[in-house]
Amino acid sequence: MTERTHDLAGLTALTFAFLIYMPTQISLVTLVAVGIANQIGTAFPDLDQPTAEFYKEIPAASFLGYILSPLFGTHRHISHSIIGMALYGWLIHLLLRYLSTIILIDMNLVWWSFMLGFFSHLVMDTITKNGVPWLFPLPIRFGFPPFRFMRISTGTFMEKVGVYSSLLGLNIYLIYSNYGKFLDFFGNRIVR
Repeated sequence: MTERTHDLAGLTALTFAFLIYMPTQISLVTLVAVGIANQIGTAFPDLDQPTAEFYKEIPAASFLGYILSPLFGTHRHISHSIIGMALYGWLIHLLLRYLSTIILIDMNLVWWSFMLGFFSHLVMDTITKNGVPWLFPLPIRFGFPPFRFMRISTGTFMEKVGVYSSLLGLNIYLIYSNYGKFLDFFGNRIVR
């Protein structure tokens, strides 16, 4: 999937998660950090390729991709598996625990948001032609539907119109059908 589709999938997962679990109070800084962490989580599995969009978005850091990508292995390797998600999630958790001593943000919400983004990336890549090695180091790539010819090719019309439009529609539906909850949340629960 393209980065744009991954971003929207992460946002949709985050919207759904907020509908299930809305914190009683949250600071505006934490809310912003949650959104940023979610989007970083959606890009994180693709850091295994030096040409990842994530590297292009950081000024003067495209060289960082050529340094970091060998640490991840080849594309859709460990970073696209359950073991990779657990490993990188643990490392991010350690980093956030350290940062929580410096910054007053609810790092648990930030970490869960990152993990939602990461997981949504793997789910979206599962519906592509190449699938995902969920059980790495086993050399089996899982895809849905099970027949490769029925899956989506990255960047095609089907992804851009079918998948992206479906995610956008679902996100709009979730927000519109629950706008009262969102108004209550943004009106009463954000601590300034």
